[in-house]
Amino acid sequence: MRFSLMILLSFSMIFSYGYLSSASQQKSYAAGNPDSNFSPATLQFLRDNTGLDGEQWNNIMMLVNKPEQDDLNWINFYGYCEDIDDDRGYTIGIFGATTGGSNDTGPDGPDLFKAYDAAKGASNPSVKGALARIGVKGSMKGKILEINESEESFCRKIGNLQNDPEWREAMWKTFYNIYIKYSVEQARNRGFNSALTIGSFVDAALNHGATGGSETLQGLLGKSGSSTDEKTFMTKFYKERTKIVDTNEYNDPPNGKNRVKQWSNLLNMGETDLKGADSAVLQVTDWELQ
Repeated sequence: MRFSLMILLSFSMIFSYGYLSSASQQKSYAAGNPDSNFSPATLQFLRDNTGLDGEQWNNIMMLVNKPEQDDLNWINFYGYCEDIDDDRGYTIGIFGATTGGSNDTGPDGPDLFKAYDAAKGASNPSVKGALARIGVKGSMKGKILEINESEESFCRKIGNLQNDPEWREAMWKTFYNIYIKYSVEQARNRGFNSALTIGSFVDAALNHGATGGSETLQGLLGKSGSSTDEKTFMTKFYKERTKIVDTNEYNDPPNGKNRVKQWSNLLNMGETDLKGADSAVLQVTDWELQ
């Protein structure tokens, strides 16, 4: 009896310590001033063009980065670079810009590099100019950016840009031009202005395209009905997205469904403005990436 009680107490202490350590670790993601995760210029740009502040965008980015990197510390991924074998070329940065391939014939990576050349002061910005600045061997083949050096070499050079302010500026400008702008427009066209809806649209756009086919954000919106009630519309939108989110190498099952659940669970919790939502964000992102 005494032996069993000792085992029970030991297990209880281990479990409590593990739980508290996990909770403490998760809490660290939300600690501090979220505005500090953005440059003043980027913060003002996002406020002016989306109506959302640093806290709201920080929460959106944590929700985006969980299924992408299994990490809420999204600011550590400006220099991310990897060939994830999805036939989209290299995946780069905080929104997963790609260099292109057979599964992505209209990649956004070239726009990112051109924006970087512009941010560095080029009078005639180009992909070629950006590659020269970074020291990368590569060239455009149609719309595809072909990298002519090893993955280790190329990704090391991208990693070196992690703290480059112009690289970060270019990242956000490209992110906005290709995904955020359209997402905000589509939300506002329907009379929706909540951070949760805008974030949901942005996540869908960067995951499977903003416009074009039936599985892009544009296509999903067309299947989601015409309700002017935001919760009704978004519930239908999440249902439609769930049908395709684990197909076509968008996500490895069941990560896609869990990705959508993050947003739908927040909707059901009433956390639509993503303000004062630290504990809610930690709760909905507490799932295992597979």
